Amino acid sequence: MAKIVILLGSPTPKSRLHGVLDRVSGQIAAAGHELSVVNVRELPAEDLLHARFDSEAIIAASRQVAEADAVIVASPVYKASFTGILKAFLDLLPQKGLENKIVLPIVVGGTIAHLLAIDYAMKPILSVMGARNILTGVFVLDTQVVWKDNGEADIAEEAAARLDASVQLLVQEAAWQSSKAGAVQ
Repeated sequence: MAKIVILLGSPTPKSRLHGVLDRVSGQIAAAGHELSVVNVRELPAEDLLHARFDSEAIIAASRQVAEADAVIVASPVYKASFTGILKAFLDLLPQKGLENKIVLPIVVGGTIAHLLAIDYAMKPILSVMGARNILTGVFVLDTQVVWKDNGEADIAEEAAARLDASVQLLVQEAAWQSSKAGAVQ
């Protein structure tokens, strides 16, 4: 069983990104893998703003990343990039905090003009942090996610298909990574 962690970079309590991640979480659970979520919004703001590496909350969140085989980095796009709150948390991870990790970027943006936010804003940072394998990210237009009256998100078929294929690849890669690590021990 692989360990997968989602780094949720949304500053809002319920966004379209949450609807996307509900679908992702369901796929990971169905595959039988262990999933945890670091909701950066819930980390102490003072610890993030003042770069308190010794904060218990930051240490606990960093440990979740360190113990994971794969990391999903998820954010809405603001000003052609991922959120500042997510960047503040990434800055508190060790320099090679994503070393040997499989990473899947997922972003939700308001316009197709933000499509390159993954390649030009997110991937360079993930690469510098030592990510072993950065999978092709998934960009979802916010208009492709609609909240239904029952509280579930309805994701447009085209976006859902891309999302499902990327998560399936992540799950396969993470399972392989986990089995390889288990064989070494």
